[in-house]
Amino acid sequence: MSFKFFMVNKSVDNKDLLMMRKSQLILASASPRRRDLLRKAGYCFEIVPSDVDESAYDTNGITSEEHTQILALAKANDVAVGFPNAVVIGSDTVVDLDGEIIGKPDDTDHAEEITRKLFSKPHKVITGFALVCIDKGIEIVEADTTIVYPRQLTEAQIADHITNGQWQGKAGAYGIQETGDEFVDHIDGSFTNVMGLPMELTQRLLGELDIHAQ
Repeated sequence: MSFKFFMVNKSVDNKDLLMMRKSQLILASASPRRRDLLRKAGYCFEIVPSDVDESAYDTNGITSEEHTQILALAKANDVAVGFPNAVVIGSDTVVDLDGEIIGKPDDTDHAEEITRKLFSKPHKVITGFALVCIDKGIEIVEADTTIVYPRQLTEAQIADHITNGQWQGKAGAYGIQETGDEFVDHIDGSFTNVMGLPMELTQRLLGELDIHAQ
Protein backbone atom coordinates (compact mmCIF):
# COMPACT_ATOMS: atom_id res chain seq x y z
CA MET A 1 0.00 0.00 0.00
CA SER A 2 1.44 3.39 -1.00
CA PHE A 3 0.33 6.86 -0.09
CA LYS A 4 1.41 10.45 -0.23
CA PHE A 5 0.12 13.64 1.34
CA PHE A 6 1.28 17.26 1.37
CA MET A 7 0.72 20.26 3.62
CA VAL A 8 -0.11 23.29 1.48
CA ASN A 9 -0.41 26.91 2.56
CA LYS A 10 -3.50 28.41 0.93
CA SER A 11 -1.92 31.85 0.81
CA VAL A 12 0.96 30.64 -1.36
CA ASP A 13 0.47 31.28 -5.07
CA ASN A 14 3.04 28.91 -6.49
CA LYS A 15 2.41 27.29 -9.87
CA ASP A 16 5.33 24.94 -9.41
CA LEU A 17 3.83 23.70 -6.16
CA LEU A 18 0.48 23.10 -7.81
CA MET A 19 2.18 21.16 -10.60
CA MET A 20 3.64 18.83 -7.95
CA ARG A 21 0.23 17.63 -6.95
CA LYS A 22 -0.15 13.87 -7.28
CA SER A 23 -3.82 13.82 -6.43
CA GLN A 24 -6.98 15.81 -6.89
CA LEU A 25 -8.04 15.06 -3.32
CA ILE A 26 -7.60 17.64 -0.54
CA LEU A 27 -8.29 17.34 3.18
CA ALA A 28 -9.43 20.73 4.52
CA SER A 29 -8.22 19.98 8.04
CA ALA A 30 -4.99 20.04 10.04
CA SER A 31 -6.27 17.30 12.37
CA PRO A 32 -3.56 14.64 12.76
CA ARG A 33 -6.24 12.02 13.45
CA ARG A 34 -8.09 12.68 10.19
CA ARG A 35 -4.82 12.82 8.31
CA ASP A 36 -3.69 9.48 9.73
CA LEU A 37 -7.03 7.77 9.01
CA LEU A 38 -6.92 8.80 5.35
CA ARG A 39 -3.23 7.94 5.10
CA LYS A 40 -3.62 4.48 6.63
CA ALA A 41 -6.53 3.79 4.29
CA GLY A 42 -4.14 4.37 1.39
CA TYR A 43 -5.47 7.59 -0.10
CA CYS A 44 -3.25 10.04 -1.97
CA PHE A 45 -4.14 13.55 -0.79
CA GLU A 46 -2.98 16.99 0.20
CA ILE A 47 -3.67 18.93 3.39
CA VAL A 48 -4.98 22.49 3.09
CA PRO A 49 -6.49 23.57 6.43
CA SER A 50 -9.54 25.82 6.18
CA ASP A 51 -9.72 29.25 7.82
CA VAL A 52 -13.33 28.86 8.95
CA ASP A 53 -14.07 30.26 12.42
CA GLU A 54 -16.23 27.55 14.01
CA SER A 55 -17.28 29.82 16.87
CA ALA A 56 -18.98 32.17 14.43
CA TYR A 57 -21.71 29.63 13.70
CA ASP A 58 -24.84 29.73 15.86
CA THR A 59 -26.22 26.33 16.93
CA ASN A 60 -29.58 27.67 18.13
CA GLY A 61 -32.59 26.09 16.48
CA ILE A 62 -30.72 23.37 14.59
CA THR A 63 -29.78 19.80 15.41
CA SER A 64 -26.26 18.66 16.14
CA GLU A 65 -26.25 16.79 12.82
CA GLU A 66 -27.21 19.95 10.94
CA HIS A 67 -24.56 21.93 12.81
CA THR A 68 -21.76 19.54 11.81
CA GLN A 69 -22.96 19.45 8.20
CA ILE A 70 -23.02 23.25 7.95
CA LEU A 71 -19.47 23.50 9.31
CA ALA A 72 -18.15 20.62 7.21
CA LEU A 73 -19.53 22.24 4.06
CA ALA A 74 -18.19 25.66 5.04
CA LYS A 75 -14.70 24.23 5.53
CA ALA A 76 -14.78 22.37 2.24
CA ASN A 77 -16.01 25.42 0.33
CA ASP A 78 -13.42 27.66 1.99
CA VAL A 79 -10.60 25.55 0.56
CA ALA A 80 -12.31 24.61 -2.72
CA VAL A 81 -12.32 28.24 -3.85
CA GLY A 82 -8.54 28.10 -4.15
CA PHE A 83 -8.49 24.62 -5.75
CA PRO A 84 -11.60 24.54 -7.98
CA ASN A 85 -10.59 21.38 -9.86
CA ALA A 86 -9.93 19.30 -6.73
CA VAL A 87 -12.31 17.27 -4.59
CA VAL A 88 -12.12 18.80 -1.11
CA ILE A 89 -13.04 16.96 2.09
CA GLY A 90 -14.55 19.07 4.88
CA SER A 91 -15.31 17.55 8.26
CA ASP A 92 -16.55 18.64 11.66
CA THR A 93 -17.03 16.53 14.80
CA VAL A 94 -19.01 17.33 17.93
CA VAL A 95 -20.25 15.42 20.93
CA ASP A 96 -23.97 15.56 21.68
CA LEU A 97 -25.21 14.98 25.22
CA ASP A 98 -29.01 15.06 25.42
CA GLY A 99 -29.13 17.59 22.59
CA GLU A 100 -26.36 19.82 23.95
CA ILE A 101 -23.36 20.25 21.67
CA ILE A 102 -20.09 19.63 23.47
CA GLY A 103 -17.10 20.94 21.54
CA LYS A 104 -13.43 21.24 22.37
CA PRO A 105 -12.49 22.33 25.91
CA ASP A 106 -11.10 25.82 26.46
CA ASP A 107 -8.83 24.96 29.38
CA THR A 108 -8.23 22.40 32.14
CA ASP A 109 -11.26 23.43 34.19
CA HIS A 110 -13.50 23.17 31.15
CA ALA A 111 -11.97 19.80 30.25
CA GLU A 112 -12.73 18.44 33.72
CA GLU A 113 -16.29 19.77 33.56
CA ILE A 114 -16.86 18.11 30.19
CA THR A 115 -15.30 14.82 31.31
CA ARG A 116 -17.48 14.57 34.41
CA LYS A 117 -20.57 15.38 32.37
CA LEU A 118 -19.95 13.04 29.44
CA PHE A 119 -18.83 10.02 31.41
CA SER A 120 -21.98 9.94 33.48
CA LYS A 121 -24.24 8.65 30.68
CA PRO A 122 -24.22 7.59 27.00
CA HIS A 123 -23.56 10.32 24.46
CA LYS A 124 -23.37 10.73 20.70
CA VAL A 125 -20.36 11.59 18.58
CA ILE A 126 -21.47 13.20 15.32
CA THR A 127 -19.29 14.01 12.34
CA GLY A 128 -20.43 16.12 9.42
CA PHE A 129 -18.73 15.16 6.17
CA ALA A 130 -18.67 17.20 2.96
CA LEU A 131 -17.19 16.72 -0.51
CA VAL A 132 -16.92 19.73 -2.81
CA CYS A 133 -15.52 20.15 -6.30
CA ILE A 134 -16.36 23.51 -7.85
CA ASP A 135 -15.39 22.69 -11.45
CA LYS A 136 -17.50 19.51 -11.48
CA GLY A 137 -20.42 21.01 -9.54
CA ILE A 138 -20.07 18.45 -6.75
CA GLU A 139 -21.48 19.23 -3.31
CA ILE A 140 -22.20 16.24 -1.07
CA VAL A 141 -22.97 16.60 2.64
CA GLU A 142 -23.80 13.82 5.11
CA ALA A 143 -23.36 13.09 8.79
CA ASP A 144 -22.49 9.97 10.77
CA THR A 145 -23.47 9.26 14.38
CA THR A 146 -21.90 6.88 16.90
CA ILE A 147 -23.32 6.27 20.37
CA VAL A 148 -20.67 5.95 23.07
CA TYR A 149 -21.42 4.05 26.25
CA PRO A 150 -18.85 5.23 28.82
CA ARG A 151 -17.39 3.55 31.85
CA GLN A 152 -17.77 5.12 35.28
CA LEU A 153 -14.51 6.94 35.93
CA THR A 154 -12.79 7.17 39.29
CA GLU A 155 -11.51 10.45 40.68
CA ALA A 156 -7.96 9.26 40.02
CA GLN A 157 -8.75 8.51 36.37
CA ILE A 158 -10.30 11.94 35.89
CA ALA A 159 -7.33 13.65 37.52
CA ASP A 160 -4.83 11.70 35.39
CA HIS A 161 -6.75 12.48 32.23
CA ILE A 162 -6.76 16.21 32.92
CA THR A 163 -3.10 16.22 33.93
CA ASN A 164 -1.78 14.34 30.89
CA GLY A 165 -3.38 16.85 28.51
CA GLN A 166 -4.73 14.30 26.03
CA TRP A 167 -8.03 16.22 26.06
CA GLN A 168 -6.52 19.15 24.21
CA GLY A 169 -8.00 19.88 20.80
CA LYS A 170 -10.56 17.09 21.02
CA ALA A 171 -14.35 17.37 20.94
CA GLY A 172 -15.65 15.96 24.19
CA ALA A 173 -12.19 16.26 25.78
CA TYR A 174 -11.09 12.72 24.94
CA GLY A 175 -9.71 10.60 22.12
CA ILE A 176 -11.11 7.08 21.89
CA GLN A 177 -7.93 5.86 20.21
CA GLU A 178 -5.99 6.86 23.33
CA THR A 179 -8.45 6.19 26.17
CA GLY A 180 -10.94 3.74 24.65
CA ASP A 181 -10.30 0.65 26.75
CA GLU A 182 -10.22 2.65 29.97
CA PHE A 183 -13.00 5.16 29.31
CA VAL A 184 -15.45 3.37 27.00
CA ASP A 185 -17.48 0.25 27.69
CA HIS A 186 -18.73 -0.13 24.11
CA ILE A 187 -19.94 1.87 21.11
CA ASP A 188 -22.78 1.59 18.64
CA GLY A 189 -21.55 2.76 15.25
CA SER A 190 -18.28 3.66 13.55
CA PHE A 191 -15.12 3.66 15.67
CA THR A 192 -13.30 5.99 13.27
CA ASN A 193 -16.22 8.42 13.47
CA VAL A 194 -15.35 8.95 17.14
CA MET A 195 -11.79 9.70 16.01
CA GLY A 196 -13.07 12.45 13.70
CA LEU A 197 -13.56 10.88 10.27
CA PRO A 198 -16.04 8.05 9.62
CA MET A 199 -14.03 5.96 7.18
CA GLU A 200 -16.93 3.76 6.11
CA LEU A 201 -18.84 6.85 4.95
CA THR A 202 -15.67 8.44 3.56
CA GLN A 203 -14.77 5.42 1.44
CA ARG A 204 -18.32 5.00 0.15
CA LEU A 205 -18.72 8.62 -0.93
CA LEU A 206 -15.23 8.88 -2.44
CA GLY A 207 -15.86 5.62 -4.27
CA GLU A 208 -19.00 7.11 -5.81
CA LEU A 209 -16.73 9.81 -7.25
CA ASP A 210 -14.31 7.14 -8.51
CA ILE A 211 -11.65 8.12 -5.96
CA HIS A 212 -10.05 5.06 -4.44
CA ALA A 213 -7.18 4.14 -2.14
CA GLN A 214 -3.86 3.36 -3.83
